[in-house]
Amino acid sequence: MRQILTVPHPDLRAVCADVEGFGADLSALADEMFEAMYAANGRGLAAPQVGVLQRLFVMDAGWKDGASERVVMVNPVVASASPERVTRDEVCLSIPDRVTPVSRPAIVHLRYQDLRGLPQEVTLEGPAATIAQHERDHLDGILCTDHAGAA
Repeated sequence: MRQILTVPHPDLRAVCADVEGFGADLSALADEMFEAMYAANGRGLAAPQVGVLQRLFVMDAGWKDGASERVVMVNPVVASASPERVTRDEVCLSIPDRVTPVSRPAIVHLRYQDLRGLPQEVTLEGPAATIAQHERDHLDGILCTDHAGAA
């Protein structure tokens, strides 16, 4: 199982490169990330958190509530975000034992590629929107604690 990096590891501050190769290796990475995320009792995990500096994250917003829906977003882009904001307490697997209140857009529309490289779009709200934005931030070396003063 992949180890989740914790602060102050420098990979957590890196701006990740676009994923260009799609295939079995990428699918295996996503599976390993889900395994590490579930083992750590998380709802999302970004590739740099396991030392892979590529634009990829996995999430499963509802698995703890019995409504598992595994999502893999490759090269995600926030296409639009609502002006309405919501503040939620965020926990990060790379920052153990810390809860950070963060204000983020309540609704986001993302464009991304799936594991086959096919373009996808999704509009998220509620906890799923927060998780996706949190994980997307990791791809640019941004941690939830960087938002702490903005909540």
